[in-house]
Amino acid sequence: MKTFELLVPCHFGLEAVLKKEIYDLGYEISKVEDGRITFLGDEEAICRANIFLRTAERVMIQVGRFRATTFEELFQGIKAIPWEEYIPEDGKFWVKKASSINSKLFSPSDIQSIAKKAMVERMKSKYNKEWFAEDGAPYPVRIFLLKDEVTVALDTSGESLHKRGYRTMTSKAPLTETLAAALILLTPWRPDRILVDPFCGSGTFPIEAAMIAANIAPGMNREFTAEKWTNLIERKMWYECVKEAQDMIDVTVEVDIQGYDIDGEVIKAARENARRAGVDHMIHFQQRAVADLHHPKKYGFVITNPPYGERLEEKANLPELYTQIGKAYQNLDSWSMFLITSYEDAERYIGRKADKNRKIYNGMLKTYFYQFMGPKPPKRSKQGE
Repeated sequence: MKTFELLVPCHFGLEAVLKKEIYDLGYEISKVEDGRITFLGDEEAICRANIFLRTAERVMIQVGRFRATTFEELFQGIKAIPWEEYIPEDGKFWVKKASSINSKLFSPSDIQSIAKKAMVERMKSKYNKEWFAEDGAPYPVRIFLLKDEVTVALDTSGESLHKRGYRTMTSKAPLTETLAAALILLTPWRPDRILVDPFCGSGTFPIEAAMIAANIAPGMNREFTAEKWTNLIERKMWYECVKEAQDMIDVTVEVDIQGYDIDGEVIKAARENARRAGVDHMIHFQQRAVADLHHPKKYGFVITNPPYGERLEEKANLPELYTQIGKAYQNLDSWSMFLITSYEDAERYIGRKADKNRKIYNGMLKTYFYQFMGPKPPKRSKQGE
């Protein structure tokens, strides 16, 4: 089997979570950079990474890496890549996206058109053809320039991996599924501990937690671009990896996961999303304000994404809202609370400084993941277990 360099982007600040996921799948990491990890794997690794990774944005095959400060260097660098090893004669190939940071070549549209021309020139010489119908499987290419270093990759995923297929209904400011999963995996939460999200919106935190608890692979119910790449990956490999995912599911696991929101329509959407994800029996959704948050049990977790006040008319309500969050948390005996927000005065109005604070980029928005740690529960005796 051929070994590929697989390039996997993630949210800035969450590389450690993705790194652990890749190690847990059994693969060797070759490079860790800001917002992306490179690891080595074969055709099966492409399938398994797409199906099993919860925190990756997409899975790409790195096909070239070189320096370029002129369009001629870019052209020659792209032309030198052995495209014929990846793209068949009838393949549909194009540069889906080009991005440039701190580089002399900065125009995405120019980078895209020059790269396409270079690919065509290479293919013409290798296939002895002057024209390509491009009526076969799609092979989207992504090009990244950082400080004049060009990385060229084939996108195996297609739509971003945060699109699990369960969330057709969203609330006003939804958190992506990949970010929600990464934040949950950053906490010490385990399926035997209570989890409550008092601003659950369309249900992303509770649903991702339930999928983690039941060991449901996030990508097992969606399609990927590389499924059509029969020149590189046999169809049966995808079926085998989905079968592996199905065999690992445990929907009998007992959990206490709850999602609240003040908006009743949003709660209906959350229930529907949970049903599509196959975890509706594991989550209790209820219309409830954060001021009414209470729970008789100890050592639970609040993991939530409260309003940030990105719209001016909402900003005025934030001091009162975060004060309510603080009061509700005070009444939860021995609980831990984790919340992501861009609101700079969150700690002030919650009334307590966070034990840890991690800067995370939610798209282009700088946010903070505040971690308020409660005490660890006492170890259970063997007899009690």
